[in-house]
Amino acid sequence: MSVFFEPILGQPGARFALEGAIERGRVASAYLFEGPSGVGKQQAALALAKSMIARGATPAAATEMARRIDAGAHPDVRIVLPRDTGHRNLQVQTVREEIIPFTQFAPFEAKDAFVIFPEADVSLPEAHPEAANAMLKTLEEPRAGLHFILLAERPDRLLVTIRSRCQRVRFGALPSDVLRAILTRHGAPEDSHDAAVALAGGSADRALALAADGAANALFDRASAIAAAAAAGRPGDMTRVAEETSKGDDYRGALSALAAFYRDVAAIAVGADVNTLAFRSHVPSLREHAARIGAARAADVCAALRQLEEELESNANKDLGLLRVMMVARG
Repeated sequence: MSVFFEPILGQPGARFALEGAIERGRVASAYLFEGPSGVGKQQAALALAKSMIARGATPAAATEMARRIDAGAHPDVRIVLPRDTGHRNLQVQTVREEIIPFTQFAPFEAKDAFVIFPEADVSLPEAHPEAANAMLKTLEEPRAGLHFILLAERPDRLLVTIRSRCQRVRFGALPSDVLRAILTRHGAPEDSHDAAVALAGGSADRALALAADGAANALFDRASAIAAAAAAGRPGDMTRVAEETSKGDDYRGALSALAAFYRDVAAIAVGADVNTLAFRSHVPSLREHAARIGAARAADVCAALRQLEEELESNANKDLGLLRVMMVARG
């Protein structure tokens, strides 16, 4: 096992595949790491590069090589980010003038070289295929020791010809216990853990961001305010809360918090163990709502929220959508 993979938590399948490839000397020339953001894809790509480049080195030399890779200072590891403008896809001249020349001469120091695309589905999208097409020959006929690693949340947005040339490795959402361990490791306030984990969607990056500065607890408070306004049933208050929420910094986060809130309400209504709740530190409030609306209506609210999420993809009105959800909660 490579020491560089030890910090990667909650991805046993991906680790098994990659560490096994290293041990067998069968590391592929092109990989597609697919899965949600914040679950360790880039960390694993760098771990693979470090493991291969540091093979046979003394511990001190391996540590120094890894430090240079992390600092972006190793000549045999190239990280290619999307551009900052437009649709953010790479321009074909970037591939021809920067990436292909690298692949023609690397590796420079080690026996292996890596080109890593942290957001390949943004950099090389099917909707703008010029840059991807310019890379196809290099992917088909890579030089010895040259490896491409493409990371994608939406691999379906990549050209089929790109996907077909890559060995795919799946990364899943991180389980709650792993997220809690990561929050603890980073010193996040303990009273923020429940809400941050509940709203993170399995993403460590999202959990850490939510735990910072009370963001997760603020989203719970917003969800609680929406539920309280719906319970009171006063149209003016419901309209005011819907408008405040739609104008807030994290409308989608508020909807996620509201969905978690009503899932907990439904769970309590059917007698679930409180330790399984997303917001288990707010049981009294959840019990109050469970006693008032019951499991069936709480489930209806969750269904209405899922419908609203789908409608938002078509630019649905945020205020009216949330008001409709609150009307379902009011009954």
